[in-house]
Amino acid sequence: MDILKSSLKDISAAIKSKKISATEAVEFYLKRAGLHNSKINAYITMNEHALAQAKEIDVKLSKGEDLSNKKLLGIPFGIKDMLCTKGIKTTAASKILENFVPPYDATVVSRIKSNGGIVLGKLNQDEFAMGSSNETSTHGLCRNPWDLERVPGGSSGGSAAAQAAGLAAATIGTDTGGSIRQPASYCGIVGVKPTYGRVSRYGIIAYASSLDQAGPMVNSVEDAALVLESICGFDEMDSTTSQRSDTQFSQNINKSIKGTKIGVLKEFFSDQLDMDVKKSLELAIDNLKKLGAEIVEVSIPLTAHAVPIYYLIAASEASSNLSRYDGVKYGYRYDFKDLSSVSLDSFYSKTRGHGFGSEVKRRIIMGTYCLSSGYYEAYYGKASQVRRLLKNQFSEVFKSCDALISPVSTTPAFKLGERIDDALAMYLNDIFTVSTNLVGIPGMSLPYSLSQKNLPIGVQLMCRDFDEQKMLNIAAALEETSPVRGAFPKGFV
Repeated sequence: MDILKSSLKDISAAIKSKKISATEAVEFYLKRAGLHNSKINAYITMNEHALAQAKEIDVKLSKGEDLSNKKLLGIPFGIKDMLCTKGIKTTAASKILENFVPPYDATVVSRIKSNGGIVLGKLNQDEFAMGSSNETSTHGLCRNPWDLERVPGGSSGGSAAAQAAGLAAATIGTDTGGSIRQPASYCGIVGVKPTYGRVSRYGIIAYASSLDQAGPMVNSVEDAALVLESICGFDEMDSTTSQRSDTQFSQNINKSIKGTKIGVLKEFFSDQLDMDVKKSLELAIDNLKKLGAEIVEVSIPLTAHAVPIYYLIAASEASSNLSRYDGVKYGYRYDFKDLSSVSLDSFYSKTRGHGFGSEVKRRIIMGTYCLSSGYYEAYYGKASQVRRLLKNQFSEVFKSCDALISPVSTTPAFKLGERIDDALAMYLNDIFTVSTNLVGIPGMSLPYSLSQKNLPIGVQLMCRDFDEQKMLNIAAALEETSPVRGAFPKGFV
């Protein structure tokens, strides 16, 4: 079988029926990583036990052990370096965690393993997931397989690049303000940000706790549904997880969307929209109409303020979450010649000053200011109130439609270095994605066209809380009309 073009379900079925071995599947992707990773710098740490773990599966199968209930049996995964992996270095792409090896797995990772998946390695990202281009990593920037002079997006750039280049069968990313969907769009893959509370955050290095969610970054909607149902569900280690049991997404995909009402946000059709992105969205809308969906124009005025709301809240939560990295119990510590003569202030400032990168320090400073006495109510408090109003406006819109469709980003992937020195331009890159995180609803990116420069462009679908099934159904129907379904970057075939 052609592993590179096969679905996760088919790969797993072939391993269960012994048409191929788990060892062959892992060797296939290890070989591709060895051949291509130097071009894009997607993997930063490999799991040296991956082959041994694959062989364990093969031995169990040869002995007749029943592994039919393992949905991801033998599937090699790339994991964003934001998720803890037992015995495998987890750095969040930061110097301050350069030698951290977790003693436990994040719940997402443990659920992949319990379903028979194999961790192939850890993937590059923006430092502490703070960035939209994967240029802030202490491990070096990551490149887009479609054009090596362009960014793969961020912060889950390594996950998107590895998936697009075929260096893993599936990857996991995290999304705080668009960090799954934007790189998925830039690299031409499917990326899903679940409803807040659908997937456990236990073991995910915290950036902004009320916004963070992990999700699949894969080749197809079917693969996304399979991975999502494997990692979601209640977790006693995360009190924000939902106890809902409606999680058999892959088994319940229904591609008939006749009569489905899909809203187009008029605020998202702006002058800033690249012409290729606009054409892609219009094509998707036309094809939805042909499939029997009803398209309605809707308005959510507060989305105009989503970016400032997001950066006030995210930076504030980050400043609190990152205060634990002080060089005392674990992580990087500045190399002082004589600790006995060092003041506590100097100890912290030297360690954190050298351990954190410039973007992380910018957000810590901004967040600390927003939470400081005399400014809390004016900034974080006010942003939280407007966030609630934004949630109300989304809830109102979903009374008149089943889903929303929009661009993922204003442009296709931009060039490396183009925006790294312009923080505002980089922040505005998230203008279409941050709202879903602020209000907690699910969103996803589906590859839908190529620009005139042969760069992938995705469209974004959003649904109400815990309505991933409907979102995946619409995506599965739309996927079949995509002119770029199965497209692959040249040089990585």
